Amino acid sequence: MIKLIASDMDGTLLNSKGQLPKDFFKIAKKVLNKGVVFVAASGRPYHTLKNNFHEIKDDILFLAENGAYVMYKGKELYSSTMSKEKVDKIIEEARKVPETNIVLCGKKRAYIENSDDEVFMEEFNKYYHEYEKVDDLLLVDDDIIKISIHDKLGSAENSNNIITPVWGEEFQITVSGQVWLDIGKKGINKGKSLRTIQRLLGVQKEETMVFGDYYNDVEMLGEAYYSYAMKNAPEDVKSYSRFIAKTNDEEGVIQVIKEKVLKEA
Repeated sequence: MIKLIASDMDGTLLNSKGQLPKDFFKIAKKVLNKGVVFVAASGRPYHTLKNNFHEIKDDILFLAENGAYVMYKGKELYSSTMSKEKVDKIIEEARKVPETNIVLCGKKRAYIENSDDEVFMEEFNKYYHEYEKVDDLLLVDDDIIKISIHDKLGSAENSNNIITPVWGEEFQITVSGQVWLDIGKKGINKGKSLRTIQRLLGVQKEETMVFGDYYNDVEMLGEAYYSYAMKNAPEDVKSYSRFIAKTNDEEGVIQVIKEKVLKEA
């Protein structure tokens, strides 16, 4: 029996336009009424996820910032913050990477430096709804959970190859999208946080269903027997899952939930 469902957002639950499936809230409420816990597991910040799930925000768990910030009913269950000294050093290093912009992800909000870069701002606004523009990121006063780098040249090919050799031993560095590189505390990922949630709820792997599509979902896929990679996922990501769901544009997550959890045709 499925007791817990965790789903990634971008490329998984959301379609290519960044929209939830049209009947998502109807289906989600049926799932919740069966006593199943739903976890929104994303690299997105908590405040954005709350807006995404506005109709059920008080009834689901939020595994935000790739697992570095876990919230439930407005209460913090878990967080992992970075020291001010290390954050400043990473900012200084990241500023050297060409064609990039830096986002500081804090508990209060996200922070960016004043920018007239339209390409960056269009991508940034997809994911960050509560943020502040500042003159200098080094002067930000907040508990920083994650540093994200927006990389126009491609995060896997550009910023990852520059940042990882310097900071890879000390920090968790994840290619979380084609143009995003995430930097957080070592050992922090969606899988570790999902294990914490499972332990708190007394849920086993065999009672867990997970959906993901990218490299930051790999550890989480390993924490569920019912692990689904999306058909649109890279082939090597699919190798970490036990099952394949239809693409995000075909509402693959909803289809599986209907068939396997709600037993609907």
